[in-house]
Amino acid sequence: MEEAPASLPLLWFSETRAVSSVTPRRMGKELSPMTTTEENKALFRRTYEELLNGGDLAVADELVTPEFVNHEAPPGRDRGPGSMRGLATMLRTAFPDLHFEIEELVAEGDVVAGRLTMSGTHEGPLMGTPPTGRSVRQDHMHFVRIRDGRTVEHWGARDDLGMMQQLGVIHEPGQPREPEPT
Repeated sequence: MEEAPASLPLLWFSETRAVSSVTPRRMGKELSPMTTTEENKALFRRTYEELLNGGDLAVADELVTPEFVNHEAPPGRDRGPGSMRGLATMLRTAFPDLHFEIEELVAEGDVVAGRLTMSGTHEGPLMGTPPTGRSVRQDHMHFVRIRDGRTVEHWGARDDLGMMQQLGVIHEPGQPREPEPT
């Protein structure tokens, strides 16, 4: 009997219509039966709901491995659970009412892709930008790779230019600059 791809159901129908169990594999390695796409999506949700929305920094150790790499973070702040705690602290300091809305999740094998909207009011410093008091909404796409129930890698794409324009830090060409708040 041929081997089932990791993305197919765990049961195959043979030519005689008998049902046989197949161990899912990816690149020659058995996938953990504890790591299903639904469990991976639940882990993704926990990251945004508990760590980023809720500010529970202790949960970072449960969510990401010590070897975790955030490919979007600057060098020196891109590794392990500490990188996620640092990200949550930075965002929640800048936006105390920070909220990520998960719009859509898609999972295949060990990868989860999420389309999200971040919103908040800029009431604290953000990477050297003083508080503006303005509200922002920013579109995000995030991809994570999960191993043994914890995230090992993250990639993301955000509309940073749009957010900086909403904050009044960067102005659209041809638009008048707004006066500084007093």
